[in-house]
Amino acid sequence: MDYKNATAAKTTETQNPNSLDAQTNNIYEAVALIGKRSEQINDTIREELHAKLQEFASHTENLEEIFENKEQIEISKFYENLPKPNALATEEWKNGEIYIRYPETEK
Repeated sequence: MDYKNATAAKTTETQNPNSLDAQTNNIYEAVALIGKRSEQINDTIREELHAKLQEFASHTENLEEIFENKEQIEISKFYENLPKPNALATEEWKNGEIYIRYPETEK
């Protein structure tokens, strides 16, 4: 999923429990699956952000050489304005983009 063009809410929204558990008929299982997907999304976004910020990393230990880098600030602000991973995961869940796999029943 392209997180940069996601239509997920950027603020907290109350969810209807009946719409969340429609696929599993178990609200706890649905929330657990959304939570796991949220962690995956968070890891992906974090790795991408760290890779971009690594380009600006200073390898000197002199504190006097610290300066503002406008590109670095813009990148940080962009990632701060993205929807939160739990909102992205909830949106994916509602759109049916997350599938459920039960390894114990696939044998």
